[in-house]
Amino acid sequence: MTINVLTLSTLFPDMSRPNFGVFVERQARELASRPEADVTVIAPVGLPPWPLSLAGRYARLRALPAKERWRELTVYRPTFPIIPKFGGRTNVAAMTRAILPLVRRLHVEKPFDVIDASFFFPDGPVAQRLSRALGIPYSVKARGADIHYWGTRKSTRKLVRRAAEDAAGLLAVSDAMRRSMARLGIDPEKIRVHYTGVDLDTFELTDREAAKAALGFSGPVVLCVGALIPRKGQDLLVRALPDLPDVTLLLAGQGSYRRTLENLAQELGVERRIGFLGSVPHHKLPRIFAAADIMALPSESEGLANAWVEALACGTPLVITDVGGARELLDRPEAGRIVERTPEAIADAIHATLADPPDRQAVRETALRFTWSANGDALVAHLQGIVASR
Repeated sequence: MTINVLTLSTLFPDMSRPNFGVFVERQARELASRPEADVTVIAPVGLPPWPLSLAGRYARLRALPAKERWRELTVYRPTFPIIPKFGGRTNVAAMTRAILPLVRRLHVEKPFDVIDASFFFPDGPVAQRLSRALGIPYSVKARGADIHYWGTRKSTRKLVRRAAEDAAGLLAVSDAMRRSMARLGIDPEKIRVHYTGVDLDTFELTDREAAKAALGFSGPVVLCVGALIPRKGQDLLVRALPDLPDVTLLLAGQGSYRRTLENLAQELGVERRIGFLGSVPHHKLPRIFAAADIMALPSESEGLANAWVEALACGTPLVITDVGGARELLDRPEAGRIVERTPEAIADAIHATLADPPDRQAVRETALRFTWSANGDALVAHLQGIVASR
């Protein structure tokens, strides 16, 4: 059965943000590669009112084309009004009003069979409204902060729950995420665990010492890949460094927390052993993973972090906290260590891993079940099942 899918995503890369939502894009490309699925992507862009829309990153977003071919996908980028830092709940109505005329027109030209919303907020509630307007079913995928943050805030939690109630099917990036959704009152019987994928031909084993030499590093290297925000816990890694005197810490990511981390590093006297790499293009991450002895990410919350899987595919063991799908992923001792969220526990785990490094091929084998092919198979079956059950 061939299905016509409308993929709705506020997390989708563009020319100004090539790393933004890259895994949503990869999943959409995998789905579109299947003969059973035709895929149209609508990736709405929120813009504040003039003159704020002229500033910085908003100016780059304003310049994006309304429609383009993006890596084999047809992508529409309609804009909708937002109130920076205060929008939240209002984004659902504003986004729906902005994109509904486009969706109606596309639906008349070639009727959609199902809506695939890639994030629970605001995508889920917007998909709910589009579903009512068009009379077609929808599915929503939970990835992490959309449940842990938007699903618990007083102003938005009802919107999240109602979108889940009306959905024909739900996806979660891990079984732990499925349990988190159930704790919010979402029916667990509707939720299918849908693991991410990793490009195993890109994220592969390469010579670690050669990778270090190419990047100008020597000695033990600990890498952290993630946005520089408090929830990711990079401050705990910085605080662990005084107990790891020979270690270089690389932080790949950007965010408003960078200044705080820089100040903390100076206070602790470890600033010379920290490298802020900024936003690394996704295709350049493999060589950095290859140079790292450990990938550490002491997050406060996660779904199932894509960076965890990519590190393992490169043979780089993990030091991570007991959040999200950590225990589902680390199913063997070679893959890494789950630690308490303290600098002391993190330092101890890093020291122990460096003292007795696991076989890199054994580490990589942990990631071999996370393929984009398996991800695509599951998504096609999920959406086809929704359409067939109408």
